Amino acid sequence: MTDTVAVLETNIDDCTGEQFSYCRQKLMESGALDVSFFPLFMKKGRPAYGLVVICREEDEETLSRVIFRETTAVGLRRSVQERRVMERSFETVETDVGKVILKCCRYGEIQKKYVEYESAAALAGETGLPLDEIYRKALSKLP
Repeated sequence: MTDTVAVLETNIDDCTGEQFSYCRQKLMESGALDVSFFPLFMKKGRPAYGLVVICREEDEETLSRVIFRETTAVGLRRSVQERRVMERSFETVETDVGKVILKCCRYGEIQKKYVEYESAAALAGETGLPLDEIYRKALSKLP
């Protein structure tokens, strides 16, 4: 499947890790499809972070406002890109300690299944078992 997304990018210095974390949370809550931070060096060798936000075009303005409000960014680069995505659905598997949700992805004849983190983390919290053990139990239910 192919669709179109907007990509917002900026380089940010003079911003704390807490601000980045809070900004990422607010961006996701406001409709971002993906948020990435990566270390870089700006002019004069100053350490900084790059921010890349992938979103629906109709969410650009809202997300731009979040970036300007929650970081020290003073400008954004914007582009529109086509992307290919795998079709996604969900299924639930029953393990000996509870249910776990799997994300099922398909692209033509290619099929993959992944444990949904939030589902596994919740079950790990409920049972006291390590997250890795929940993943292994869920994946053992796959054919």
